[in-house]
Amino acid sequence: MNPVLIAGALLGLLSVVVGASAEHLLQGRVDDEVFRWVMTAIRYHQVGALIVSALGLALIVLRGHRVQPLLAMASWLFVAGTVLFSFSIYVAALTGVQALTYLTPFGGVTLMLAWLVLIGAGVRAGSGADA
Repeated sequence: MNPVLIAGALLGLLSVVVGASAEHLLQGRVDDEVFRWVMTAIRYHQVGALIVSALGLALIVLRGHRVQPLLAMASWLFVAGTVLFSFSIYVAALTGVQALTYLTPFGGVTLMLAWLVLIGAGVRAGSGADA
């Protein structure tokens, strides 16, 4: 079992469900600004799903490689960042509780940290042989 690949696939599935639901059920029921937030959240959600899925596949290929712990850390940071960023916006749009968007920047910072960890994995991968 590869929990990172499963998480990435689940994020991908949910991004399609949320995207279709937003287009068919949400548009016209919320103001244009809220709908724009939701569309932004869906884009981040889909990028998160793709990168987590790719990292899940990389973890299979690079089993035992010295970058594996960094890739795993980046994966879970991407999951957490995607959930905090996108789902805070989704729930705020559905409930009208705009205060939930106070979580969104934490998601953005977590995503930035994930990208930094991934950069570190790239540097570490290029600095020598497998350990």
